[in-house]
Amino acid sequence: MVKITVMYANVPGARFDHDYYRDTHMPLLKARMGDHCLSYTIDKGLGGFPAGAPAPFIGMCSIFSDSVESFMAGFGPHMAELLGDIPNYTDQPPQVQISEVVVG
Repeated sequence: MVKITVMYANVPGARFDHDYYRDTHMPLLKARMGDHCLSYTIDKGLGGFPAGAPAPFIGMCSIFSDSVESFMAGFGPHMAELLGDIPNYTDQPPQVQISEVVVG
């Protein structure tokens, strides 16, 4: 299983509409990807380390898929639509990491 983590930096003045991300963007992604998206999580940055430091990311999600190939089969055909939706919830560019899930 792989996890695709998409992170948005928490920089001064950053705009991130968590409601839109939760209620519209991520359900759209799931609908477009179908079974290629096994599940997803959404995180809202609260703080960093040490305690009291600002969160390095204002928002992020993790998308779980059987493999990179499966993820791309679901995401690829809808990439333009999904990436085109980004300005509706943030002015920050996404940072993406692909990971193998070792335990979970």
